[in-house]
This record gives sequence, structure tokens and C-alpha cells, in this order.
Amino acid sequence: MQDIEHVKEIASVLQGNSTGRDGLVAESWRRCVESYGMDPARAEPAHIVTDSELREHREQAERLIAIARSGLQELFRQVAGQNYVLLLADSKGVTVDFFGDRRFEDDLRSAGLYLGSDWSENLAGTCGVGSCIVTGEAVTIHQTDHFGLAHTPLSCTAAPIYDTCGMLSAVLDISLLRSAVPKSGQNLAMNLVRTSARRVEMANLMAMTRRKWVLRFSASPEFIEVDPEAAVALDDSGRIVGLTHGAIDLLRPAASSAEIIGQRLDALMELSVDDLPDLTRGRPAEERVIRLKDGRGLFGHAIAPQAVPLPRARTGGTLPDGLASFAGPDPAIQRMLSEAARLARTQVPLLIAGETGTGKERLARAIHAGAPTERAFVKLPCSGIDPDRFADLEASDGNIGGTLFLGGVEDLDERAQARLLALVSRRGDLRLIASTRTDLAARSNAGLFRSDLFFRLAGATLAVPPLRLRQDFDWLLDRLVRQRSAAVPRISPAARAELKARAWPGNIRELESTLDVALALAEGSAIDATDLPPPPLAPAEATAPEDDLQALLDACDGNMARAARRLGVNRSTILRRAQKLGLSRSG
Repeated sequence: MQDIEHVKEIASVLQGNSTGRDGLVAESWRRCVESYGMDPARAEPAHIVTDSELREHREQAERLIAIARSGLQELFRQVAGQNYVLLLADSKGVTVDFFGDRRFEDDLRSAGLYLGSDWSENLAGTCGVGSCIVTGEAVTIHQTDHFGLAHTPLSCTAAPIYDTCGMLSAVLDISLLRSAVPKSGQNLAMNLVRTSARRVEMANLMAMTRRKWVLRFSASPEFIEVDPEAAVALDDSGRIVGLTHGAIDLLRPAASSAEIIGQRLDALMELSVDDLPDLTRGRPAEERVIRLKDGRGLFGHAIAPQAVPLPRARTGGTLPDGLASFAGPDPAIQRMLSEAARLARTQVPLLIAGETGTGKERLARAIHAGAPTERAFVKLPCSGIDPDRFADLEASDGNIGGTLFLGGVEDLDERAQARLLALVSRRGDLRLIASTRTDLAARSNAGLFRSDLFFRLAGATLAVPPLRLRQDFDWLLDRLVRQRSAAVPRISPAARAELKARAWPGNIRELESTLDVALALAEGSAIDATDLPPPPLAPAEATAPEDDLQALLDACDGNMARAARRLGVNRSTILRRAQKLGLSRSG
């Protein structure tokens, strides 16, 4: 009966006869039927992205997750006893972080209140996250406000999180599986998500603009230093280069972020950048009054730029975010990333070489993100590709631009190589990045790959080392566990030793799968060795040239036994080879 009544309500809205729904909900319902073709009579299950898609979404949102996590943990502590669930969704509507009671995990998963759920409106219908993304405003979608029958028990309140340029970056949602109170009873939840979203935006602005003046302001002085309402970041000339979303409402209501960013501070306030030192903590907060051009008064708190640290002689400066999070303390990889950062600012074609699963595509995306302009990233897997696809791109008259990433370029047949050569010869607007699992230079010398195409692709070559040779294994292991679990379980010494001793022919991709299984099997707060699945491939006995053997010993901290396990040989074999080559050894 409830299902029938719900369908009748939707029909009345579509006919323009409903008086019981607010305009936001009514418009969303109309979109669900008229634009998305959704059926109100069907109880659609939650839409969950695949594990690999979730990893990609979490990697792209990794910086925001790190900034938001402490604030979300504090928010969850405030509401934990009231059965609320917290979701952090990215701008596409996919849940990338989650806080909830693990005792109800199955119910939360089936309701979509969990990692990997896609709450975009075109899939989930009228819902908190989806409606927030569409409107850009904080919303409460309570029970039968939901378009989908499967979601009508839920009560969801969501608030947008904007980046420093005023673009929607994420959505913070606080939900109940079931609520016995009316919609008006969610006012507290609305205040909580709005406040938390504002604080995340503030933390993000402060993290992104450490080398800039930041002016924080509020309508009252009481919390101006500890919890201000809004802020702007300023360059040396006093122009606004970043803001929190609340700054728009305080500075110029109904304006857009684009209308404020780039404005000089003295065009909006009776204040210039030279006056900012007077608004630091040296004066009482109630005396730090700033006047807007329209006569309104606010209270301000200015934070001076942090001093620029002297660059270290051995590094090329601070790496862009995507490259900085690619690896931990591994000298060889850090040298490669420094080269990648410098090359990212050029149009030099790049060839990224490495075994399967080492993160070649992720490195390509990080290089693309480090370019000075924002342009498209177009990915083309080369295995089995139709050669005419390159002909289509060649004839597209400059509509692509940006970066063309060719995954597994060694898989191209002769016809596809010819088509690609024609494309890169004609399209000078494309930044080419290709990946290969093989020695492409050797294949070119052997006549298996066109040499003229090889030199078009390999302006510079970046080699991503296999996992077994990486010296930052512990850093990488801990980072992957944090990405996969809100609780961040401990890894027992026995499990860590086992993982560090494996050969990892599938590299990071194999490690990720191993951790997914271990997390599913682990009981309690620790992953133990018994939770680890066996390696999918038994290591075949392998030989290693001098350079590789020394690199392997370095990655294993000189431990001969661990190096032997990774190669699938006896310790005496490693010892004999090391002695023959005069390599350092221990253990």
C-alpha cells in the first residue's frame, strides 16, 4: 500500500497537482522521470561501483579525504549514539569515506550508506547527495521525499564542500537508516553538516595557500580566530586568489565565485593588503573591524604567509600533489618523480615503462595534473584497439587537446602503429604519454615496433620500479590500508614480514587484491598472517643481474633470506651470487 501511495505522490507532482512537496523535491522528481527515464514503481537497489573504480575515486579525492578526516571523526563522535551514518562523496556522487556502526554493516551496505555507493541523481533518484550536487545547496531528503522506493526509509541531510576556486569538490552527508521524527527534526543534522563542510573548506584553503595572506572574517568577533565563517586568500598585490564558499555570502551575496576571484581586496572592502598586519592576533578581536564597500561591518583575522623554506640541494623542490603521493621514502623513485615534475610543465612526449600493476597510469595522470593548464586527459588502451580510432582522432580538428595516454603501446599492430604515427604527426596540440610493459627500444631495434613512431613517443623515458625493488614498501602498505578501511586496522609484525617477503609479480595491483581479501577475513583490529591469502602465482626461480640484485638487497634492507624468498630461491643461492658479484649483504 505504501508503494502505491508513493507512486501516486510522484504522479501528482508530475501533473502539477502536488502541494505537499517543496520545489526542490518536485523538480528532482520531474528530472528522474522526464530526463533520466526512471520508474517510480521499481525499488532500485543501491548502485555500488567496482573495487577498481572505488580506488580511482579515492585516489583522486585522497587529499580532500586526508584534510576532512579529523573533522569527520569529531562529527561522528558527536552523533554516534544516535545511529547516524556519515558519508563523504566526491563531486560525482561516489562515497569515498564512511563513518558508521559496524554492527549494522550489512544493512548499511544494502541501503547504499557505505563506501563505493554512487548517489548521483541519475542513478539513485532524488536523494541527499544527488540533490546537493545538482543544486549546489545543503538539502534534507527525508523518507518519502526520496524518489526511489528502496530509499524511502532513509533520512539524508547533505551539504556541499567547495574547493578554493569555488567549484563543487565533495558532499558531506549525514543519514539515518530509519527515522521516527518528522523532517523538521533534521534541523540539527543540517546545522552539523553545514558547520562541518565550512570547516573542511577552511582547512583546505589554509593548506592550499600557506604562502599567501589569508583574511578570515565573521559577522561577530567571538570565534573569529578559532572558527571563522569565511576566508579569502590574497596574492602580493591584494588580489583574491582563493576563497571559501561562505565568503561569497558575506562579501557579495548572489555573486558567483568567478566574480570575486581576481578582484582586488580594496574593491570589496575599505582595506588593502598593506593593512592586513593590523588584523593579526596582536590586537583584540573586537577591535579588528573591517568595512565593506556597502557599509556593512565584519570582524577580521589576518594570517601572514609562511616563510618559504630553503630548497634542499638534492631535490627539485616540492612535488605537485599527485606526484608527492605516488611514493614514499625511496631515493630512486623520488629522483624519477622530480624528473617527472619538471617534464610535466613541458610538451615532451613521455614513455612510462614498468611491469604490469606498477602504477604507470596513475603516474601519467599525476604528470597530467602537474601541467600548467587544465586540459583533458584521454585514455586509450592499445590492446585490441581499432586502428580507425586514431583516424577519427586525427580528423577531430582540435577538439581533444590535453593529454593522450596510450596504455600498453607495445600491443599496437602494424596498421594501428601507422594510424597513430599519422595522428601524432598532425596533431601538435596533444601531449603524448605512453606506457609499456616491455623494453620498447629493444622491440624497435628488432623491427617489432616502428622506429619512427618510437622516437615520437619516447622523448623521455620514466621507469617505474617493480614492487619487489621498492624501498618504501612499508609506506605504501600503510597508505593502501588507510585507503581501504575507515577503521585503519593494525598490521601484525608477522603479517607485515610475510608481505614484505613476497615476490609480487602482479606488483601494486596484486598487493591491493591481497589487502582486500585480508581486510575481509580479519577479525578484530589487526590483520594477521593467517588472514593473508596465498600468492596467486608461485614464484619461479629467477636470476637477477648485478644492478637488480643490489637493488633487491637494498629493498630488503640487506636481508639475504627475504631477498631469496622474493626470488623464490634458497638463501645460499643469493649469498653465492652476492659474493661472486662483490655485493653488500647481511642477515
